[in-house]
Amino acid sequence: MSVRHLAVGFAACVLLTACHRETAPKPIASAATSGSAAPSSAASATLASSATAPLGGGMPTSFAPLVKRVKPSVVTIKAWRQSENAFGRRTLDAQGVGTGFVYDSAGLLLTNHHVIADASEIVVRFADGKELAASVVGSDKPTDVAVIKVEAKKLEALPMGDSNAIEVGDWVVAIGNPFGLEHTVSAGIVSAKGRTRDDVKGLDPSGYFNFLQTDASINPGNSGGPLLNLSGQVVGINSAVRANANNIGFAIPMDMVLKLLPMLLRDGEIKRSAIGIWVDTVSPADAQKMGLAKRRGAKVTRVVTGGAADRAGLAAGDVILSFDGKPIANPNELRWLASIAGVGRKLELELARGKRVFKLKITLDALKAE
Repeated sequence: MSVRHLAVGFAACVLLTACHRETAPKPIASAATSGSAAPSSAASATLASSATAPLGGGMPTSFAPLVKRVKPSVVTIKAWRQSENAFGRRTLDAQGVGTGFVYDSAGLLLTNHHVIADASEIVVRFADGKELAASVVGSDKPTDVAVIKVEAKKLEALPMGDSNAIEVGDWVVAIGNPFGLEHTVSAGIVSAKGRTRDDVKGLDPSGYFNFLQTDASINPGNSGGPLLNLSGQVVGINSAVRANANNIGFAIPMDMVLKLLPMLLRDGEIKRSAIGIWVDTVSPADAQKMGLAKRRGAKVTRVVTGGAADRAGLAAGDVILSFDGKPIANPNELRWLASIAGVGRKLELELARGKRVFKLKITLDALKAE
């Protein structure tokens, strides 16, 4: 299964593996860091009830009230990159078009990394036609998340929703600019949760993925746009589609984005931490041999010599059951949690070794470039 990013305009690449421009938790009222404008609880309640009035089988009668409310916060992003011609002259060319949305009323917007990567100039166009220059505040290729800023105040910001709370089968709305058609709206349901690089082939092998899957129609140009619940809260950032398939789209869950935001705002990048191991899934035979009631955790297959795990005493064959007090379901979850825990952070692992379960303290290293 190949996967396609959703920005349009950089025409050299179409597959996610080829280029990153399309050429590649608790409920939170707002993710604002400085005065975000979020709808009042009364407004949110009105929004939700307007969008969810049942029509045979629980289908909403109309998404119009929700769309009207959120439309001013959703933007078209145009990005240009600089190139040099045969005469040594630098020119701006290769316009890319994607989507973004205001999450902080002080001028902060979220989008995808691949929409603005390597851009020399970025322009944001609002629904009322106003255009503003934007600069990159922080960007992270492995998760495909970026924060950009415009010089404007008192913008209408979208409230952040709880992507952990949304369930498979719940209604969602996608807004974006597919094929350059600004502010196109589509609706569907959450088709699945927790899609990883094991499920969605063709993704960057160094990336971190835990996608929401939706059948809301999203296409090239939707990259960076919001996936909304029926209360008008953002539960995901639209990021990729399955090539040559209908209505299979993927969104980065907001719970993941909100963990990255403080680091992107502070450092402009994500400085990842690491345990210093290679891991694999726990097989039924592994679980039985260790006396585990069910398959869970991440099995250590290799320990990096001199790394954090080696210093702490981990060994190949150990199964990590919890990380800093959080139960580990699978290797992808461990990899994500370890990456954002913090370089130099001291914490505790719960391990199974043979039939013995015990705890071990570890100090995390910086993740080396893969």
